[in-house]
Amino acid sequence: MAPDPPVPSPPATGPALTEADFRALYRRLRSRAREDGAGPRGALDRLTPERVVAAAAEVRCGRTVSLAAPVETRGGPDSPQPATHRMISPAHDERGVPGPVFARDRFAMDVHNDVDSHLDALCHVIFDGELYGGVPSRSLTPDGATALSLDLVRDGLAGRGVLLDVARLRGVRWLEPGDQVTAQDLAAAEAAQGTTVGPGDLLFVRVGHRLRRRTLGPWDVTRGRAGLHPTAMDFLAERGVAVLGSDGNSDAAPSAVAEVGFPVHVLAVNAMGVHLLDWLDFEELVPVCEEQGRWHFLCVVAPLRLPAATGSPVNPVAVM
Repeated sequence: MAPDPPVPSPPATGPALTEADFRALYRRLRSRAREDGAGPRGALDRLTPERVVAAAAEVRCGRTVSLAAPVETRGGPDSPQPATHRMISPAHDERGVPGPVFARDRFAMDVHNDVDSHLDALCHVIFDGELYGGVPSRSLTPDGATALSLDLVRDGLAGRGVLLDVARLRGVRWLEPGDQVTAQDLAAAEAAQGTTVGPGDLLFVRVGHRLRRRTLGPWDVTRGRAGLHPTAMDFLAERGVAVLGSDGNSDAAPSAVAEVGFPVHVLAVNAMGVHLLDWLDFEELVPVCEEQGRWHFLCVVAPLRLPAATGSPVNPVAVM
């Protein structure tokens, strides 16, 4: 008999922010990014060759672990427009003919959906009519983005990944929808796991979304999901994080800012120039980290070559 699901605890929420509070935080983080020398590539400039070499040198056992969830092709409350996958050949009467016959398929998806693992390019978030760095939103055209597009990561991303497991820190299997991760949570997870987030790191924050979804079934994540409180972005700024990823989409719902939806997206992508990795899956990585006794690893991310796109499906790989 399967064990009963855990009794959910009330979500832990950070303080609500007024729109004025949020805009002050936005201005401060945007100014800090400029002072720290963030250029047209945003925080990617922190992924220096020296840091990539250092990350590669930390590989111990050579084990690889995917951080992506299987692409969802079934409709549900969190995937009303799921990806489509169809075999287009061979035809039924071709499967037994002599000689070579090739199997082919076609795949299509809404990249920025609420279930599939994907990367957000810096052109993905418009705030007050502008993209990151003050680039005007008119740079987004029907034919694609002419600035800050996926082309910035055409050579892929490689660096030191660090997983902070906030659900583990709190002694629960997952955080409940509406729960918010604070900067204090991130610092406490660092200490509990004996690791440190540093400049140029790819920071991954586990809230347990995938385990909850598999245990209890999918739900409408537009109404409720665990994520980071907007003020947690101070932690990323202080540590010089290059990329942020989560097994949610980093934003909690309901939003901590009533007047601003997706405040973490706005702060990370638009103010700080930090690429986001949304809807990842850490359930296979956690036991490997526990077994190895360390929560950092070489991480390699290879988006598709879609030069004018706002994002890409992605399969990040941890190399332990």
